[in-house]
Amino acid sequence: MKRRTSQARAPRIGLALAGGGPLGAIYEIGVLCALEDSLLGLDLSRLDHYVGVSAGGFIAAGLANGMTPRGLSASFIENVDSSAAIFDPSWLMVPAYDEFARRSIMLPGLLVHAFWGLTMERKPLTQILEGLGASLPTGVFSNQQVHAHLAELFARNGFTNDFRKLPARLTLVATNLDTGESAPFGAPGWDHIPISQAVQASAALPGLFPPVEIEDQYYVDGALKKTLHASVVLEQGVDLMLCLNPLVPFDATVHPAPRVMQRNLATALRKIPRIVDGGLPAVLSQTFRSMIHSRMELGMKNYERAYPDTDIILIEPDHRDPELYLANTFGYSRRRHLAEHAYQQTRQMLRSRKTLLSAKLARHGIRLNHAVLDDPKAHLCAAPRARTDIGRAIASLEEVIDDLGHYTRHVQRAER
Repeated sequence: MKRRTSQARAPRIGLALAGGGPLGAIYEIGVLCALEDSLLGLDLSRLDHYVGVSAGGFIAAGLANGMTPRGLSASFIENVDSSAAIFDPSWLMVPAYDEFARRSIMLPGLLVHAFWGLTMERKPLTQILEGLGASLPTGVFSNQQVHAHLAELFARNGFTNDFRKLPARLTLVATNLDTGESAPFGAPGWDHIPISQAVQASAALPGLFPPVEIEDQYYVDGALKKTLHASVVLEQGVDLMLCLNPLVPFDATVHPAPRVMQRNLATALRKIPRIVDGGLPAVLSQTFRSMIHSRMELGMKNYERAYPDTDIILIEPDHRDPELYLANTFGYSRRRHLAEHAYQQTRQMLRSRKTLLSAKLARHGIRLNHAVLDDPKAHLCAAPRARTDIGRAIASLEEVIDDLGHYTRHVQRAER
């Protein structure tokens, strides 16, 4: 089927950003900076529609307000101006005192009811304990500072906290706790809610943060329904859809990896020869990543079938790369290193898939900037590692082989 072209009008471009905690935000900023530097004809702060989920909501809200990826990096990664930060993990480390107090008030009444049920009504102990569950806090940390700080940031000149005043469309997806349905803040009927409060609701991970009350309804993390929610943008009609997903399951088996990752992979495999050797945290991390990624893969296949006129590009970490898997999902101290890693990994991906990506991007007036992609000195915020001539030659050969492999598989799928 013939795709829409941009001959009669400018191409409509959308961006979907998944969640992943501070680590996800760090990864996405690194990727966006690499795209900003490496793609000619693409302005990531002037797209047609942004959709953000959880941590991706912070980034999407900033971009829709006209912030550039480099600007986001300066405030969040480099901490050049903390007052202009779109996200700060310290906002999420305040105990939920209000929630603790609210639940503690309920405890005496629940204890009396439990004692009565146990002694007079002879109810089973398991039923009694279940009734006491209402006294447990719904979240450990408060996320009220997210709303407060973002509202203050977006009140400055040039920004807005009103969906309706943005130059582009922005959708921040949360989940209604009582119905289980998605809440597309920013869409018609949902656009009167402040952007800052929508970000707070979209990132309210159950168990970690209390549900966010908005107009007598309670909302939690938007990732409960879908990983990306790219369909929100696709249903409105776009020509090019860019999707960023920070969390992927780690392939711990010994497969050849790109040369630039082999040293890190060898180190990781010494630490965790098998996922189970990492104990419960590693098992839970792999389980969570596998669940959300399998759901996303199914969604991407559905998108390709349902929207054949839209070019869809998914960017995510290499499954064999241990850097992001071994990093603490809520860690922040190594943000410069991880952002640089995401930046370089994205540049490597663009080089290794340049044949296929060039064809897709060219349909929308976007070209790969080979001068930047091939520049060994290009970096985000950390000094690049020195590489020998032989190392550069081997890496270049690997990228050519990867590029040919990606193109061949694409042709084979198209012929089926």
